[in-house]
Amino acid sequence: MKTSVKNFSWILFLVLIFSCKNKQKESQNPNPNLELKIAGAMRDVMWKGELEGKIALDSISDKEGLYGLGPLAFLKGEILINNGKSYFSKVTSDSTMEVMQSQEIAAPFFVYGNVINWDQVDLPSQVKSIQDLESFIDEKSLELKRPFAFKLTGKVSKAKIHIQNLPDGTKVSNPDEAHQGQINYPIREEEVEVVGFFSTEHQGVFTHHDSYLHMHLITKDESKMGHLDELEIGEMRLYLPQN
Repeated sequence: MKTSVKNFSWILFLVLIFSCKNKQKESQNPNPNLELKIAGAMRDVMWKGELEGKIALDSISDKEGLYGLGPLAFLKGEILINNGKSYFSKVTSDSTMEVMQSQEIAAPFFVYGNVINWDQVDLPSQVKSIQDLESFIDEKSLELKRPFAFKLTGKVSKAKIHIQNLPDGTKVSNPDEAHQGQINYPIREEEVEVVGFFSTEHQGVFTHHDSYLHMHLITKDESKMGHLDELEIGEMRLYLPQN
């Protein structure tokens, strides 16, 4: 009987030690890659005119490894969260913009998530355009949980970004009306970061109806940021989230 009690006590002790070690290990790696979260929907903005903010950025509490993008409320600019830093851009003229950091902004639709651990993926030389990139990411991410965030860093040969700039009081009931006032900006031979989100099931939610990607670009000096429409890849690196 005494032997049985001793054996049971020893087993219990080992279980407690193992449990503590597991908890310690979890605390050392506290934040695995998390599922994406979505607020609002692109289609409701474009077709129903729901322009008001559906999510305030300061309501997102977990900033570690946080990435996100969407338009500014009332389509007055573009928003990017890049590794916990929140930026928004606004049109100042046909050729200039203002990029600022702030969490006190809101978006009518927004996609975001936390990625702590990334895998670098070499881009083949033939991957040059957004369409090439979409196909390549689709092929390379078959084992990943979808949807997911990704990023690109390096030099673009050429790119075009836009910033929404809807006139005050404009009513929106279709995409043409939603893009009134939009200004396009060229980017040439610049070091940039691109934050993107990939999904084959969220067209009209956070990607356009004809794309699996939604991407925002910010230059290394943080002087330009906007929605990425065209891309000619120079020397760039692709990062996908670890499983």
